[in-house]
Amino acid sequence: MYLWSSIPFPLFDFKMTSILTYTFKNLPSSTWALRFSLRPLSSSSQLRAAPAVQTSSKKTLAKPNVRNIVVVDGVRIPFLLSGTSYKDLMPHDLARAALSSLLHQTNVPKEVVDYIIFGTVIQEVKTSNVAREAALGAGFSDKTPAHTVTMACISANQAMTTGVGLIASGQSDVIVAGGVELMSDVPIRHSRKMRKMMLDLNKAKTLGQRLSLISKFRLNFLTPELPAVAEFSTSETMGHSADRLAASFAVSRLEQDEYALRSHRLAKKAQDEGLLSDVVPFKVPGKDTVTKDNGIRPSSLEQMAKLKPAFVKPYGTVTAANSSFLTDGASAMLIMAEEKALAMGYKPKAYLRDFVYVSQDPKDQLLLGPTYATPKVLEKAGLTLKDIDAFEFHEAFSGQILANFKAMDSDWFAQNYMGRKTKVGTPPLEKFNNWGGSLSLGHPFGATGCRLVMAAANRLRKEGGQFGLVAACAAGGQGHAMIVETYPK
Repeated sequence: MYLWSSIPFPLFDFKMTSILTYTFKNLPSSTWALRFSLRPLSSSSQLRAAPAVQTSSKKTLAKPNVRNIVVVDGVRIPFLLSGTSYKDLMPHDLARAALSSLLHQTNVPKEVVDYIIFGTVIQEVKTSNVAREAALGAGFSDKTPAHTVTMACISANQAMTTGVGLIASGQSDVIVAGGVELMSDVPIRHSRKMRKMMLDLNKAKTLGQRLSLISKFRLNFLTPELPAVAEFSTSETMGHSADRLAASFAVSRLEQDEYALRSHRLAKKAQDEGLLSDVVPFKVPGKDTVTKDNGIRPSSLEQMAKLKPAFVKPYGTVTAANSSFLTDGASAMLIMAEEKALAMGYKPKAYLRDFVYVSQDPKDQLLLGPTYATPKVLEKAGLTLKDIDAFEFHEAFSGQILANFKAMDSDWFAQNYMGRKTKVGTPPLEKFNNWGGSLSLGHPFGATGCRLVMAAANRLRKEGGQFGLVAACAAGGQGHAMIVETYPK
């Protein structure tokens, strides 16, 4: 899902026989490959964007004696490739910019905000509760509580649903939820031996004690501990897991590149047509004003085919071209009880309805969160896949999305792995991530959840739909899904 080094955009041709040989030797279950290898997911024509279909109005998901919770509006500063314009800032600078922009966009009085919640993944130790530091920096009252949550790539989702819970329980009426990530400056630690020596030196009381400790120093103590996007429980990087998953579901290299190209082309089209209305300009201190995402790079299948595998070599299919890239960015949303929003004169954009969290095996099903979460949230809401007008799924890797499609479209997988009688089905591509996704727009780990919800809300309003479904996978084998219902015009 994330590449720690910058690899030029585009790979090599591979032979399916080679990848299937690799599959049987290394995958969680060769049975998966047997089941899915003869079922190609798509062709180039299927991966092209189709015009959105307007749907007739359906029943509302309002529930008796339950508060309606609405999204008034949401913003995000442009998502940028790490190491670019935000590289000299700190996470709270980005979060503060998102909060300030939300205040400007909504004109909400700061004093009416009851609580602020932000998600983040790789914490800056100086601002471990980045929500609080950003809120103070954005001018919120020091009487407004704020806390930070972390749940890997669904951290902003957790921030939002925590706010939903506070409103639903009557504890709050007005919540600001968001997320932030700054991959340009991740913490790099001294080795454990060096840390221990430094702490012991700090406690030493005499010169003799200090000299004794220093005499134990070795040059290898200076080897730093570099961060890695790897599972603690399995020690496997997410990219390696994605490659295994793609192979186990027989998702070809070409299919992955086609899907990635689709994401970039749709994002470029949405950007050019001004559809990404949640993006707000950010004047970077000492630099120019940033106005748009800078990771959107439509290429060609020929160029993408030149890239070499990034994780599983030489037969892997996951590359820089079909993976989400390391991203800096922040997002924020204003969430209210419906009656409070209307009393303040707001016209909300959407209702936040049912949501679920799921967890499964972090080794062999790390990235299948949407497959497990989608049928659960649909059942909870009393909907079917056909009722959904806009799908917004987090794109960690092309292979992850396409493997989820195959799993969702398999009765065998539903029965043998999910304990379900039938498959949920595959989201139709003409309704799926029509304005691009994480592959093209970027993926600041802690901020993506809010982008997904705002994309669904804005698409429903633009396309005339009623229900959106947001879903995402996350490290640890976890996942999230939520139903978004458009607010009546």
